[in-house]
Amino acid sequence: MKTIALIKKGSDGSFGVFTPDLESTIIGNGSSVLEAKADFENTFKEIVEAYSESGEPLPEELVNIEFEFKYDVASLFDYFDYINVSKFARRAGINASLLRQYKAGGTYISENQVQKIESALHNCGKELLSLNLIAR
Repeated sequence: MKTIALIKKGSDGSFGVFTPDLESTIIGNGSSVLEAKADFENTFKEIVEAYSESGEPLPEELVNIEFEFKYDVASLFDYFDYINVSKFARRAGINASLLRQYKAGGTYISENQVQKIESALHNCGKELLSLNLIAR
């Protein structure tokens, strides 16, 4: 089973990872996304080991589980702070003021807007992957 592991930036600047769709609590924290992911994966490993040591069966929702790490829009732009929000908004076809509100957090964002942002991010990634540099 595949489930979402959501990455969020805290008000103190640290990052957290949690699973909003599971009854079992799996969390990770760190000063960077990489640290938070590593802590999350370690927490999951410890949960599996604890069930194994106790002889209790692992909850069904955790059997053969795969985590898909996702960002909320605010955390995305906080973590990738080198992305110019105004220019990116233009590229995504979203009002720059509205995207800044999404970045600040607390503003409702529709699935359609999320898809526009994600599509623009993927297109930027494809462009970057296709370029080649030359030293002169």
